[in-house]
Amino acid sequence: MRFLARVLVSAAALGVATAAIPGIELLAGSGWSRVGTLLAVAVIFGLIKVVGCAFYVLTLGLIALVVNGLLLWLTSWIAGKLNLPFHVTGFWPAFWGAIIVGLVSWLLNLLIGDRPKRDDEPPPVRVVRVR
Repeated sequence: MRFLARVLVSAAALGVATAAIPGIELLAGSGWSRVGTLLAVAVIFGLIKVVGCAFYVLTLGLIALVVNGLLLWLTSWIAGKLNLPFHVTGFWPAFWGAIIVGLVSWLLNLLIGDRPKRDDEPPPVRVVRVR
């Protein structure tokens, strides 16, 4: 369930980046094919980011924005090989798109959260009284 929520958040963030950045193109025709393409690209981008963790370690996180841009560009290339109508025209659209995707994903994750907090929920640790 959590994975599905993350994919939906990533798909929404990619949709915002597609609308905001001129070099990121979603060439699908109708509304449902756009949604399907965004979901497929979100899954690919999520898998690529898992593999990309090695680049974060290698660069000590100092050029994370550049790495995110390159990962989005790589996602575009893989989507092209899979005949998905998603294309990033170059590095700078990928760079700015990665910033937009990161910000929108962060905002949506703040709104959604991992799971709702309940007051009547027992504490995660069992409390034992000692006499």
